[in-house]
Amino acid sequence: MVAGVGVAVSPNTGQDKQVPVTDTLLRLAEDRSFWAGESRVTSDDEPRELRTSFPVTGGYALVLDLDLSSGERTLGLRVPASSEPVQLAHVLPGEPCPAALRWWELDLCGRVIAWGDPTLPHPGLVVALLSPFAPATAEDDVPEIAAMREAAYRSLRRDVPPAAPSGPEQAPLPLFTGDDWWPVPPVPSPQVLDEASIAELTRPERAVHDVRSNKRFPAEELADLVRRAAALLRAVPEQQWYTDTRPLARHILDSGDLRPVPELLGALTEAGCDHPTVLDALSEPLVPAEACWMVETLAGAEPGTLLRHRL
Repeated sequence: MVAGVGVAVSPNTGQDKQVPVTDTLLRLAEDRSFWAGESRVTSDDEPRELRTSFPVTGGYALVLDLDLSSGERTLGLRVPASSEPVQLAHVLPGEPCPAALRWWELDLCGRVIAWGDPTLPHPGLVVALLSPFAPATAEDDVPEIAAMREAAYRSLRRDVPPAAPSGPEQAPLPLFTGDDWWPVPPVPSPQVLDEASIAELTRPERAVHDVRSNKRFPAEELADLVRRAAALLRAVPEQQWYTDTRPLARHILDSGDLRPVPELLGALTEAGCDHPTVLDALSEPLVPAEACWMVETLAGAEPGTLLRHRL
């Protein structure tokens, strides 16, 4: 049995649905050893298998199965009116991941997932987990992919307890007031992965095993998902709050300058926009990769246009 318990969206999102990310996966995502591919089963009480389903659109979902004892990972595609996913690819520890997805397909799905679920910002957990199944091909922009993957891994955060009180309990003599006498303990970073780990995880790897030519690969179903996802994002600039702000989004896109993003956020807010994914992506502290895809979407531009402009 694959473990899986939905986590309710926080009330302030305005979304009344279940998040497909389990508590177990959320805990694993805060563990550096999980991203290093180490076994995370330490007791008989812990699950050996974990399934995470990321609904995209039109009844389609990307499904990731993790074997926490062996490290094996399987990516599947759940199609409409089906409860079990069709396998796209699987990989064992130490092996290069098969090219089940093109990078632009994963990027597109990540955007649509974030649009529908504010608790899964893009690039974030979805890209961090699934990008190994979308290695770069000869047609891809490697710096663009690296920038998105780095942003995804940097987005992984954990709660850090407040620092314990340090220093003397009462005022010391003047001779003993220096910092050398009362060193402040280091504060742990809330970022799960350090820069060295991120560099290793995002090291460019060309696709070496393309499973898409396999006759069992659900090519038609994946193509239908991609068409639906692209259509959803293309319709965004014509919707309620975004029509009037599209010229400003286009200006940011054409200039490659993110400094007017607060102005765009203000215009959207004044227009009554309350979509949490939009507001979060354009709010401080600004994450350039996240702001870029949102500006591209609001401007009706091809994905990656603004990010490539800035690289």
